[in-house]
Amino acid sequence: MAVYQNIIERIFLDRPNRFIARVCINGREEICHVKNTGRCREILVPGCKVYLEKSANPMRKTAYDLIAAEKVCGNEKKLINMDSQVVNQVAFEWIEQGGLGNIPLFLKREVTHGESRFDIYGEFPEENNSSARKTFIEVKGVTLEKDGVVRFPDAPTERGIKHVRGLAECVRQGFDAYIIFIVQMAGVRYFEPNYDTHPEFGEALLEAEKAGVKILALECRVEKDLIVAGKKVEVHLLSFY
Repeated sequence: MAVYQNIIERIFLDRPNRFIARVCINGREEICHVKNTGRCREILVPGCKVYLEKSANPMRKTAYDLIAAEKVCGNEKKLINMDSQVVNQVAFEWIEQGGLGNIPLFLKREVTHGESRFDIYGEFPEENNSSARKTFIEVKGVTLEKDGVVRFPDAPTERGIKHVRGLAECVRQGFDAYIIFIVQMAGVRYFEPNYDTHPEFGEALLEAEKAGVKILALECRVEKDLIVAGKKVEVHLLSFY
């Protein structure tokens, strides 16, 4: 779970670049930091409600971080967490609490193996075996949604392909490997790769699954001041384009 402090609700105006947004605060325009460098065009539309966290650092150039936004989905509104930096924490705590089936014996963030730096490395008890199950885990945040279907990525990601192929190589070397997609919203139908935007990433996921990499997606309970991992959602990897 990640909890935010000093949250205010404001109106999104525009996004001059991927790092900053202009919002309306008390009738005036102000620049805030966007904690997600993805495109997010279907979420950050002029006039939408956004939630900002006020920084405790008075020396910062921007006083606020944009951490969530409200997306209109037909007659409903969906709150989406926009903080790409928080997904590793959400996944780490879920794994720490036994999300992968049992409590890990050891868990560490940011571990390099081969040519890749993976988000999490864990060692898990093996039934009827004295040795631990050594596991590399990569975590990806998902904010792209349409009609209840969530997709990753929202822009081409050669780095993402490198991680996927690196995990497949880990399996070939005798390790366990997972890719966990943290869906930064609730109430979704299923996850699939975004073949329209980056078909090569979807193909890499299919090859990784064939190699033995386990692919999971978790939706989250999202409120304006928190995000916590929820239930698993279905993963559909086959391309229909």
